[in-house]
Parts: sequence; structure tokens; C-alpha cells
Amino acid sequence: EVQLVESGGGLVQAGGSLRLSCAASGFTLDDYAIGWFRRAPGKEREGISCISTSSVTTYYADSVKGRFTITSDNAKNTVVLQMNSLKPEDTAVYYCAASTVPICDRGSYLPGVYDYWGQGTQVTVSS
Repeated sequence: EVQLVESGGGLVQAGGSLRLSCAASGFTLDDYAIGWFRRAPGKEREGISCISTSSVTTYYADSVKGRFTITSDNAKNTVVLQMNSLKPEDTAVYYCAASTVPICDRGSYLPGVYDYWGQGTQVTVSS
């Protein structure tokens, strides 16, 4: 059974950092692309980052580029999203998702290309 479990969310002050983890089970990361999405209150789900170890590709939305870094630890079957210089507008529920198409590109921001989703973890950035 494919499962994705996010962890690492919490409350942080503006300018601070958080490290989100997405633990995958039931499949190996080499065969999938893993994306991170977020949904802020009253807003649509936003694709913010993606990584594919097999194609050695990553993707970042403009809203997080230069502040967030996505990495993959295939030995632990875990993808990490390091979030630095956090802003109040980064407040949202963050989700990781897995796509059977192991490529990250401009289409990676589309929720429809992902097959499996985690339950989400809350990130709150105070001003």
C-alpha cells in the first residue's frame, strides 16, 4: 500500500525556518516524482516544489524559489523540504504527493499529475 506521511510542521516567527519531511512507503522514490503543495485558508492548492531522483530534476514555484530547498534521501525513502526565511504568507497546510511520472518540470505544479497524497501538516508563520 502506498503511503505518504508528512511531519515537521509547526509555529514559527517570520524569518525563521522549518524542515518538513515526507516519508514514503509502499514504493521506492526512484520510480516517482515527489511534489510539495500547500493550501492557505481561502486559497487554492498551490504546487511549490518537486523532485525526481531518477531524472535528476527539481522544480520550484516563484513564490518559494531561493528560500525553500527540496532534497531526497533514497536510503530513508524520505523527501525533505527545507524552508528558510519564512513569511506570514507561507502559512498553510503543506502536503506531499507522489506521481508515477518521474519528471519535474513546469507541469509539476498541477495537482492532477499526482497519484497519491499525504494527510498534510500545518505550518503557521507569525509576524
